[in-house]
Amino acid sequence: MWAPCYLAGRRVLKEACGVFGVWAPGEPVSHLTFDGIFALQHRGQESAGMAISDENSITVLKDTGLVASVFDERSLQGLTGTHAIGHTRYSTAGSAGWESAQPVYRSVGEAGFALAHNGNLTNTEALVERAGMLPGMVLTDSDVLAELIASTWKASEENGLHQALCDTLPFVEGAFSLTLIDRGHIYAVRDPHGFRPLCLGVLGDPEHPRGWAVASETPALDIIGATFVREIEPGEIVTINADGVRSEHYVPSGVAEEKLCIFEYVYFARPDSYLHGREVHGARQRMGQLLAQQSPVEADLVMGVPDSGVPAAEGFALASGIPFGHGLVKNRYIARTFIAPDQEARERAVKRKLNPLRENILGKRIVVVDDSIVRGTTTRALVKMLREAGAAEVHLRISSPPFQWPCFYGIDTPHRGELLAATKSIDEIVAFIGCDSLAFISIENLRDAIGEAGGFCDACLTGDYPTSVPLESPTSKQAVQDQDGPQLQRSLPGV
Repeated sequence: MWAPCYLAGRRVLKEACGVFGVWAPGEPVSHLTFDGIFALQHRGQESAGMAISDENSITVLKDTGLVASVFDERSLQGLTGTHAIGHTRYSTAGSAGWESAQPVYRSVGEAGFALAHNGNLTNTEALVERAGMLPGMVLTDSDVLAELIASTWKASEENGLHQALCDTLPFVEGAFSLTLIDRGHIYAVRDPHGFRPLCLGVLGDPEHPRGWAVASETPALDIIGATFVREIEPGEIVTINADGVRSEHYVPSGVAEEKLCIFEYVYFARPDSYLHGREVHGARQRMGQLLAQQSPVEADLVMGVPDSGVPAAEGFALASGIPFGHGLVKNRYIARTFIAPDQEARERAVKRKLNPLRENILGKRIVVVDDSIVRGTTTRALVKMLREAGAAEVHLRISSPPFQWPCFYGIDTPHRGELLAATKSIDEIVAFIGCDSLAFISIENLRDAIGEAGGFCDACLTGDYPTSVPLESPTSKQAVQDQDGPQLQRSLPGV
């Protein structure tokens, strides 16, 4: 991903995509797909698209913009078929236009196939060479993946897309949750570590289903009336067609090891999503409760930074006994990202997005709960805003541990030298931001809040990467820690 997103001046953590797929002959498949990706809009606001098949041909419609601006009733009425996939996307450096929107289509066999990708590949150079592509042909790592699958399929067309996937995926490294469509099937795939979520649902009676759906998050199933069945496993290919659902693993037994991104719980996933059988909202509340026990403070009001900081703030208030209240109003009509070039511009940008409730703040000692600190410049502007509104004290409590390491699997983080917590101590961060106190939840308490000790990728917090990553030095931490020379080498923009 590695998209340099500045939302209202904040260097925000942005995940790249949401993926969806539905098989439902006789149903308005395009409308179901619209609803599914609309429910995943929070995972990508730069472009949207869908590919639909009537079992004879595949039609792809995609464009830049939000789901509701790309599709309308007229366009949906013209998209008819038995099955479809959909995608929402965040832009990347150098690839924000229509040509990088998804699904990606390739013409192979009688109708070809389309692919939607959530994640970031880490061995793109090797895949480009394997696919026989020229560097100038490449837009995104999703483009590389589609081309590699297509070239594998073309080498033995009688075997079809399924076999091409089985032959290709063992060579692909990094994060990928995929939905694919060909003339007669939908495929749902997770990488062997399951970095990005993907789940399966059923339409109607499970014994006599009307159809099946796959989605990045469970609310996309809810919105189309599908019932959650299970999460797709790391290293699994799920095939859906007229015969129902078939499952198989494309990696040997014991190779797959789940490492779901821990920030799905902290920030990315919708609070009404279920991951590992637990509702995300409850996990975020428990983060706040444990944070209050870990780092108590005397105050008059607990408030969350809208929206992702609010559940943890509720938990903090519950555990501490300090009243919960609202101190900020969010402008919900800021959807586009833009760059704020200097501190003054960033402060103006914060004011576009957030405005203080002065009567709630005036003269009070406030605990402000947020999900993370990346560069710290917006948090600094936020603290300044609260003080100008009359806050007597501002105490920051963060529901994730210090963000100290870059992500290679789908979060658009800056170089390590630009991560505030990687270069400053707590006291130095307090002085930079201008708050009265600061505390981050411990990694142990974060895991306790989620309810599991393992099964997560927390490399951005610990520096322990579960796979090899594309650094100049083979030693990940040593290379990332080197602040004087080139820190990270990416061969291609991510999806």
